Amino acid sequence: MAAAHLDATRRHDFVFMFDVVDGNPNGDPDAGNQPRTDLETQHGIVTDVSTKRKIRDYVDVARGDQERYKIYVQRRSVLTEKRQRAYAAAGITPVGTRSPDDASKEAEVRDWMCANFYDIRAFGAVMALQANCGQVRGPMQLTFARSVDRIAPQELAIVRVAVESTRMGEGHDGGDGEAPSYRGTMGRRSVVPYALYRGHGFYSPHSAKLTGFDDDDMSLFWEALAGAWELDRSSARGMMSFRGAYVFSHDNPLGNAPAHALFERITTARTQTGVESPPRAFSDYTVHARSEDMPNGVALATLGVE
Repeated sequence: MAAAHLDATRRHDFVFMFDVVDGNPNGDPDAGNQPRTDLETQHGIVTDVSTKRKIRDYVDVARGDQERYKIYVQRRSVLTEKRQRAYAAAGITPVGTRSPDDASKEAEVRDWMCANFYDIRAFGAVMALQANCGQVRGPMQLTFARSVDRIAPQELAIVRVAVESTRMGEGHDGGDGEAPSYRGTMGRRSVVPYALYRGHGFYSPHSAKLTGFDDDDMSLFWEALAGAWELDRSSARGMMSFRGAYVFSHDNPLGNAPAHALFERITTARTQTGVESPPRAFSDYTVHARSEDMPNGVALATLGVE
């Protein structure tokens, strides 16, 4: 018998954690790409869009050569062209934002998109523009991730020793024949010295029936959630690491307990109480999952927890 958290016919609620060292986990383009923060509490924020981007990229690398695991929302892609593939498969002509000429084919093009694109099956998509394929609500929904403690982003100066063109090295010889001075280019980089982030997710088996999300898709999701951070390395993001997921699986598709009550069973505390210095490593925290007195019909699985 498969583990409960791999069963796509069950409801699942889960907590996932990751941390960052000397990096920018999710820059805000409206704020000079500085790390996102809650302006009132100064806790760090990583959007669900950022987390799903990592999962999409992992699935594309791991299974992208298989037709069923293509990615719809992908870098440098044209979404309309992908939706037109559904119309070609159904043998009908797209007519902009209206329904297809043959109304009986409307569900067919939507189902084709779900069957061929993993991220639509998992997260859903709005496809009601040119080559209208309708709207799909995915069974897997994620929240913003928030840092456990307040963060204090630091903005650091960086220098590139090379210049972009010879003109940038001109004008420094004072007219006496002295060689130009190539001073390089100044830049800025915002980093979070350290932060532990916590996010939440919800899986609905009722929505999964509509998109065709199955047990294989579920197994791939947990694999991607844990492994995506290893594929998304960059100097700007510093050292980001997955620190575990805690999955509550219900034997009732409607759920056996409220999600918020289950999430309260996962608590985080500083390893040494009374320490005033800010945390600088995952070892500065203790994560506790309270598994005793679990509600009837709910099973807890821990993934990637050391």
